[in-house]
Amino acid sequence: MLDIFNTMNISASGMSANRLRLDVIADNIANAETTRTDEGGPYRRKTVAFKEILKQQMEPVNRVGPSTASFEGVEVSEIAEDQRPFKLVYNPSHVDANAEGYVEMPNVNVLREMVDLINAQRAYEANVSSINATKAFASAALGIGRG
Repeated sequence: MLDIFNTMNISASGMSANRLRLDVIADNIANAETTRTDEGGPYRRKTVAFKEILKQQMEPVNRVGPSTASFEGVEVSEIAEDQRPFKLVYNPSHVDANAEGYVEMPNVNVLREMVDLINAQRAYEANVSSINATKAFASAALGIGRG
């Protein structure tokens, strides 16, 4: 049997996770030129990791075997800093230039961030489409009952 509310909850969790991913990408783009942070040094790109939410289901007492798990959605498991090295740019007039005239710039590639932004936006839209399709399915099912 199709659990309509579970389907909507799964899509809603995907929307929520991708909204946070969009926020992190926006922060990365906004700080692509930030050479000085509160922590010291240039801004370090952030990445988002998702993990699935599983619901353990115990098998009935008369069945032998392990329990099974059903998919319940996704959640953000971690927002991590990208450990790739900073870019060195020669700019001796910059306030943060070292003795050789090089400035450590954030490890943010704006083009890559834009690709990630489009990817996250499409994932969000796919979850919206899933919710709309589920609502249409439920509406049609109710229409059959009115008959």
